[in-house]
Amino acid sequence: MKRIFCLFIVSVILSGCGPYSFTGVNTTAETYQVNFFQNVAPIVEPQLDILFTRTLQDLILDQTNLQLVTANGDLVYEGEITEYRVSPMSATADQRAAQNRLTIAVRVRFTNTDTPEEDFERNFSFFYDFPASTQLPAIRDTAHEEIFERITQDIFNASLANW
Repeated sequence: MKRIFCLFIVSVILSGCGPYSFTGVNTTAETYQVNFFQNVAPIVEPQLDILFTRTLQDLILDQTNLQLVTANGDLVYEGEITEYRVSPMSATADQRAAQNRLTIAVRVRFTNTDTPEEDFERNFSFFYDFPASTQLPAIRDTAHEEIFERITQDIFNASLANW
């Protein structure tokens, strides 16, 4: 009788375990595909599209056990970079820019072949503020890294963590 009770408890505990990981991903998918995110923004920054595409691929690879494929993925990410803009954010007393903001926006179409109700098309954006006395080339790599880290994590959360 004691064995049956223990077996029952173990089966109840294990039945609650599904395709879930410690990163918060709850999916039955085994593969994912990230198509090239072309830069269609008015300002075209060289290599930005390749860098963003690879950053998204790497984030999903690092935070899940999904396999990256080039075609027929269970999960498909595609879209384009729609905005790359530097704008003044604050002014000094003599009306000169004291701080600038680099903003990058990406339109994402997400397709889940196993669960089509989770498909979406959304815009994601983030920014990086820097002193107006600093030229963009001096902070470009750091800014891109920080912006892409935030945007790709937001995409991950929206598509796989259901946030």
